Amino acid sequence: MDISNERSLLIKELEQVEDISLLQAIKAVLHYGLKNEGRISIEQYNLELEEAEARIDRGDFFTQEEVEKMSKEW
Repeated sequence: MDISNERSLLIKELEQVEDISLLQAIKAVLHYGLKNEGRISIEQYNLELEEAEARIDRGDFFTQEEVEKMSKEW
């Protein structure tokens, strides 16, 4: 499969996603890939940890069991 077809299929699938947390996770992976960097600064790492801890404190996360259940529905 060529890159254009793969991109088109991915866009169609993304249009069906209604879960904001999943979209944010995909966005993070995409941004990481676009940066094409293998390392981040300590400051960036600490910022990402703080953001993750804030999401956890708000209850904005999935348990392992929830993720396993969601993955079976794909």
